[in-house]
Amino acid sequence: MDILQTDIKYITGLGPKWRTLFMEDMNISTFDDLLQLYPYKYVDRSRIFQIRDISTDMSYIQLCGRFVTLQTVGAGPQQRLSAIFTDGTGQIEVVWFKGLAYVQNQINYTDEFMLFGKPSSFGGRLNIVHPELERADRVSISAGTIQPMYNTSERMKKAGLNSKAIQKLMNQMFNVQMQATVNETLPYRLLSEYHLVNRSTALRSIHFPKDQKELEKASFRMKFEELFFVQLGILRNRNVNRHKQVGIKFSESGQLLADFYKKYIPFEPTNAQKRVVHEIWRDLQSGHQMNRLVQGDVGSGKTLVALMAMLIAVGNNLQACMMAPTEILATQHYEGLSAFVKDMPIRVELLTGSTKKKERLLNDLREGKIDILVGTHALIEDSVVFARLGLAIIDEQHRFGVQQRAKLWKKGIVPPHILVMTATPIPRTLAMTVYGDLDVSVIDELPPGRKPVRTEHYFHYKRNALNAFLRQQLLLGRQIYVVYPLIDESESLDYKNLSEGYEYMKEAFKEYNVCMVHGKMKPDEKEAAMQSFIKGESHIMVATTVIEVGVNVPNASVMIIESAERFGLSQLHQLRGRVGRGADQSFCILMTSEKLARETRQRMQIMVDTTDGFRIAEADLQLRGPGNIDGTQQSGLPFTLHIADLARDARLVQYTREIAEKVLSEDPLLQHPDNQCMAMRLNTLKASSINWSTIS
Repeated sequence: MDILQTDIKYITGLGPKWRTLFMEDMNISTFDDLLQLYPYKYVDRSRIFQIRDISTDMSYIQLCGRFVTLQTVGAGPQQRLSAIFTDGTGQIEVVWFKGLAYVQNQINYTDEFMLFGKPSSFGGRLNIVHPELERADRVSISAGTIQPMYNTSERMKKAGLNSKAIQKLMNQMFNVQMQATVNETLPYRLLSEYHLVNRSTALRSIHFPKDQKELEKASFRMKFEELFFVQLGILRNRNVNRHKQVGIKFSESGQLLADFYKKYIPFEPTNAQKRVVHEIWRDLQSGHQMNRLVQGDVGSGKTLVALMAMLIAVGNNLQACMMAPTEILATQHYEGLSAFVKDMPIRVELLTGSTKKKERLLNDLREGKIDILVGTHALIEDSVVFARLGLAIIDEQHRFGVQQRAKLWKKGIVPPHILVMTATPIPRTLAMTVYGDLDVSVIDELPPGRKPVRTEHYFHYKRNALNAFLRQQLLLGRQIYVVYPLIDESESLDYKNLSEGYEYMKEAFKEYNVCMVHGKMKPDEKEAAMQSFIKGESHIMVATTVIEVGVNVPNASVMIIESAERFGLSQLHQLRGRVGRGADQSFCILMTSEKLARETRQRMQIMVDTTDGFRIAEADLQLRGPGNIDGTQQSGLPFTLHIADLARDARLVQYTREIAEKVLSEDPLLQHPDNQCMAMRLNTLKASSINWSTIS
């Protein structure tokens, strides 16, 4: 048995109450779990400072010396203990506000003491408030080392289970319970080739490093291990699934696609679109089920690529479907696809929650009379039965839960080929990890003739100048979006809200029709407002982010984003994508207050500088970390990352993936005796994870 699977109850000094807190608050029950509670920072206690050299801009310092005076000052709640401490180079005041009796019993004027704390200033005099205090001849494990600092919950702190207590438990575990070397998870050849310290050494050094160099080696080893096993797990899953999951084998690209390309396509596809269609066709004729993600920036032509894939399916006497997250987007896809194939012998239908004569449509679908079905979540209802579904396309796939996607996957007699699409550009390091078990295609080219949206950053005091510009655009016959982050006033947030904004725009532009759209409206009211804007009856739409996806109005040339500081980069980019769909120059105006944090100013500047969604996504990952980008917490990483970070460790993500690919190219199922340690570690990690890879 791996000693790391031992229950933490066997650690001396850890009673039932603390064990319960570890389990309930931090999901820690074994030695392995506790060791993966990595320090969030380290404090250098290997250096002893001299008082004459310290200043208030220093972080934590350690002093060695004697107490000169000690007295109680004040009374009641204001009472404190004040002492003067000296090391021969100067003096500093030391203050305690609680535990006064305990501290007084510890201090005498004859012994040397070690003080550890953060210097500050009060009344022009240096002091340290509530330092750690130990006699120099009885120093603990912390003194003279790099001290680890651990995160804990509020409940744990109240129970005395603070960072220092965890440090003592860790020390106890290493020096008493874990005398044996822990099991290695990487073969010796990898340790040697990539200059990695062994796991036992790394685990001890990451919690109790002797110096900075040892800490760096230990940290690199454990980050490498986490990312390597993420990549190894994903790639091995993909290898197994590709051989297990038999797919419908398409015999030919078909006459329908050939006719469409020669006669009906209104423009020449970009080279990127051609490349992605070729990648899809290669999958469809492979005999294995396709699981492909198509990434394309706003306006890159994903819908055309999807249609060409569906034409291949219909040309092979199969049906295709396309599921979108909203009725607006589904309707937009239906109208766009119908326009493309209106002169072709293909039947396209729309199925949403508000579809009339649904029973007749479902009968025709069961009988195979419908070639392409476009719809919302309605597609996954039990009553929806296909005669011979061959291809399922999911648009803006991160808006669907994995179980919803699984239902669509089960609609075919044989699991259909799966194509998922997103207009949210995903950084390469994140895509290869979150979607590592999918094949990824990127449409990284915009159709010719599209003018980039011009983006500008305005402060609120430029409102009059902005209104003058908007009036010019309205006189030219253009339409305007105004997006707000809130619907109703919030007492805790000082931001403009939708209700006020709607009234303001109606007053400022009395001669124009202004409509309002937000998520709390009834569906028919929302649809009526949307349609009035799409038809040009309304000139200004004041809305929340419900318009982020699914509204396509080529005549709308201006997007104003109020309180833009409240949005992330990717969301700002998605909102900007609602304009720039016509032949006219379009504009995106980012409105903010003047008082902005440094990171917020960076975000605004990135938006002004580039319209490249992939550059923006990379910047967003660097600024915010992976967080929940594109639903990573729902469907993403196969194993939890405790120390590695997809943003900070992007190069290591790539590095470990290349090594994992090399390992699996030589031993796809990790059956070689040298690789058994890796197979065992993967099995341990997978025991508590769910594999959704076969359903995208």
